[in-house]
Amino acid sequence: MGVGIAVGLSGFAFGVTSAGAGLTLLQSCALSLLVFTGASQFALVGALAAGGNPLTAAAGAFFLGVRNTFYGLRLSQLLALPRYVRPFAAQWVIDETTAVALAQPTRRGVRIGFTVTGLTLYVLWNLTTLLGALGAEAIGDTDAWGLDAAGPACFLALLAPMLRTTRERAVAAIAVVLGLGFLPLLPAGVPVLIAALAAPAELWFEGRRAGRGTAAESAGESGRGTTDRKETDR
Repeated sequence: MGVGIAVGLSGFAFGVTSAGAGLTLLQSCALSLLVFTGASQFALVGALAAGGNPLTAAAGAFFLGVRNTFYGLRLSQLLALPRYVRPFAAQWVIDETTAVALAQPTRRGVRIGFTVTGLTLYVLWNLTTLLGALGAEAIGDTDAWGLDAAGPACFLALLAPMLRTTRERAVAAIAVVLGLGFLPLLPAGVPVLIAALAAPAELWFEGRRAGRGTAAESAGESGRGTTDRKETDR
């Protein structure tokens, strides 16, 4: 419940940001009800607010949301829900519910953690989205309040603890360089798509390094074998 309440309250920032980007009250609430994945929602309205093409903005939001598919593959094994329940449970497969569920030691704990976090967060996120969109006019200029930074800040807060290995940090660093490098050159929403190339780029570099290491090791073994043969001949 703590996770659900803490993150659910940031829906207010989304509602305000969405209204500031020109979306109607109905559109803002529909995004939270139907999409329900904060990073993708913020990415979409952020790109629209910056004047980006709607299709490009939607593509960026889609690619950010793809990670939930991989969460679902793991959670389907842990939750082991009946088939008729799975389509409804899929709506709640997001960062927070996955993190809480994976931290539980038993299947019963996984189900309780997933359900309580999902229900709390879904209800609060949608309620605060509504309040934020309604209160946007009273707040006035959302840029002056800096609420447009709330989305990226929340996303970074979720991402930072996950960067535990050198490879993960390298992917994040490359993504930052690509995103910032192309920001002044491409339309809004496109740089985040370019930044997604960081993962395959890092895998390619890792493959090259591993290939060179294998080649060097093979050369060393070959050299040692030649030396051994010469000593045997002598």
